[in-house]
Amino acid sequence: MAKEQIIIKNKKAAFEYSFLVSFTAGIMLTGTEVKSIREGKATLSDSFCVLLNGDLWVKNMHIAEYKQGSYNNHEPKRLRKLLLNKNEIVKIQSKLKEKGVTIIPIQLFFNERGLAKLEIALARGKKHLTREKILKRKIR
Repeated sequence: MAKEQIIIKNKKAAFEYSFLVSFTAGIMLTGTEVKSIREGKATLSDSFCVLLNGDLWVKNMHIAEYKQGSYNNHEPKRLRKLLLNKNEIVKIQSKLKEKGVTIIPIQLFFNERGLAKLEIALARGKKHLTREKILKRKIR
């Protein structure tokens, strides 16, 4: 019998960015964070990744506090380390030097072994047309 897969997606990312390359990274979590994610209480909408001292970190990923967590509970928007191979980090570092490229979390899920994984992508922001620009095009 297959277990129900918990997948938390960043729906806003596909609308605002065009993805160049994607990677699957492990993520360092505490016990209460894992339990909250299993309940589906996490959001990726405002999150992004940064390179600090040769390591990749995810910022602003909100994981709600676990109800039965007591004093062991975690901080909802803390900095979380991503686990990637060194050569993947080097690839990401070289791509980030290009103008307008950023790293965005796409989805958070558990693999078949029960480990939390975060799918991240190198992305470039889409240029959105404002209403005024659209109207000017129609008038011409």
